Amino acid sequence: MWFRNLQVYRLDDRVISDPEVLAARLQEDAFSACGRMDMVTTGWAPPLGRHGEQLVHAANGYLMICLRREEKLIPAGVVRQLLDDRVADIEAAEAREVYRREKMRLKEEIIVDLLPRALTRISNRFAYIDTRNAMLVVDSASAGKAELLVSQLRNTLGRLPATPLHSDKSLSACMTRWLDGAQLPDGFGLGEDCELKHPEPDGGMISCRHQDLRAAEVRNHIRGGKRAVRLAMHWRERLAFVLHEDLSIKRLRFEDIVREPEQSTEADDPASRFDLDFSIMVLELAVFLPQLLEAVGGEAGPGDRAAEKQPQTRTPVPEPEPA
Repeated sequence: MWFRNLQVYRLDDRVISDPEVLAARLQEDAFSACGRMDMVTTGWAPPLGRHGEQLVHAANGYLMICLRREEKLIPAGVVRQLLDDRVADIEAAEAREVYRREKMRLKEEIIVDLLPRALTRISNRFAYIDTRNAMLVVDSASAGKAELLVSQLRNTLGRLPATPLHSDKSLSACMTRWLDGAQLPDGFGLGEDCELKHPEPDGGMISCRHQDLRAAEVRNHIRGGKRAVRLAMHWRERLAFVLHEDLSIKRLRFEDIVREPEQSTEADDPASRFDLDFSIMVLELAVFLPQLLEAVGGEAGPGDRAAEKQPQTRTPVPEPEPA
């Protein structure tokens, strides 16, 4: 249950904070398994899985939710082989060539025939709402997959003003300064991994693993024009993580000092264990995320985020009048 990746969204203050109200809304869009002819279904499921029935797991103002997706698995190679066989049979029996439009129709028929017998794959995407700080935190390494959960939640609730969290200043420039010798904010330290990329398309990129990031060779790359796009860091010996230039967090690890209460407490059932882990995790992140935002120069305001989405336009230059 411990999150390994963080995609963080800023919510407005009108987000639903009552777990019972939120659960009732999610119930209207609850998960149901694929029918015989369904290719994919998505819906809200209990975060505790088979150990729970509630669609919202609440603890101290933090609301955990889970989006479940079930999809049929039809290998493309199987469809291609069946299509080739069917096309070959038609051409041999009718002495004519099968063209593209007919092939597409035959392919659709094959998929329909295979759907009732196809295997399924189920995936769960977890997130929690921090009602105190108006944040939505999604456990996803992919911004696109996190956005699927946000979109589903927005459709379920009817409205959900949620924007990805952004730093007020360039995060790449901030990480580059740290690698170039600038003092890190209190509580933060460098890890052993980073990725440097030159802003020019042909300027090159270098990835460092298990490397002393204070070494001269790393600084030489920076002084050659490369900029940090991801950086491994640690925080107060409690969390280790990789920070990306879009403020997403990957490879998050909670150190033993954080998980010590979990190891020293004897939970009698899976639900109690889940509740304990969830409480420890969200309280830790509630301290960490504001400190991270402060370390990178603060959060971009609503106006700054809106400006980023607007396409830049050039002021037209008037043509000179003819002499």
